[in-house]
Amino acid sequence: MYSRADLLRILHINPRQLANWERAGLVASSQTYSFADLLEIKKVRDLCAMSVRPAVIRQSLDAMRKQTAGLENPLLEAGASSTRKHRVAFRHEGRLLEPIAGQFVMDFSSRERVVTSTPVPESQPTPREDEAAVWFARGVALEEDPNMQTEAIAAYHKVLELETSHAAAHINLGTLYYNRQDFTLAEKHYRGALEADPRYALAYFDLGNVLDETGRLPEAARAYKQAIQLAPTYADAHYNLALAYEKMKQPRRALRHWRTYTKLDTLGPWAVHARNQIQRILEGDKLRIVFRRS
Repeated sequence: MYSRADLLRILHINPRQLANWERAGLVASSQTYSFADLLEIKKVRDLCAMSVRPAVIRQSLDAMRKQTAGLENPLLEAGASSTRKHRVAFRHEGRLLEPIAGQFVMDFSSRERVVTSTPVPESQPTPREDEAAVWFARGVALEEDPNMQTEAIAAYHKVLELETSHAAAHINLGTLYYNRQDFTLAEKHYRGALEADPRYALAYFDLGNVLDETGRLPEAARAYKQAIQLAPTYADAHYNLALAYEKMKQPRRALRHWRTYTKLDTLGPWAVHARNQIQRILEGDKLRIVFRRS
């Protein structure tokens, strides 16, 4: 079993995000979690990073259970992905279903190309992919022990030996190196995650953090903006982009993102800080207008 603190650290989410998902009914409020719970919450995190709103995820799960008898937990029992309409589609029994609309989705992925009206079963994972999954799970488990971080890094490197385009392994490696303040290797793996999946908003966000830490603020701002372009409701990306603009002495640009952040997160110390920044910038603008008139 994993504690709440373990969950937040292993999945690289903050208490505010978890509380939002609990309020939305996506995650049961608890102080202990199983490994299956971690996998389920990770899928929620990834869908939110792809600009799917928590309420839509909840509706999709309810609709999927109604349409598919015997499917208790679609996030674990069926593959989930985002559609262009920012909805959730589930792959089940070789077909891709968008449960809210009740429609099957045409899938032109590399594993399943539609050439006839007969659904083509999804390919089974290869032995290397199975072994990579085992090593990835081992890395996640090792991360919970502060004394086993070196072993966790070795496990994720083993994943990448087996599957070089494993974006999640790159992300977790990047974060382990980031926590060690090895920003060069952290950046390398965040960029590796983006090479594997160019639409991975979390990878752009993490890359922005590294660029910010190393003083490359314009590049950091571009990375945060890319994360927001992929996931407009990514509150933390708006927050960090506003901070980057503040550091670059561009308060008016920061203002827009402070305002967006307060709409996405109305509670907590971060929201209070954002509102204080908004007030400070607006008061500063008033003073400059008075100075110019005088």
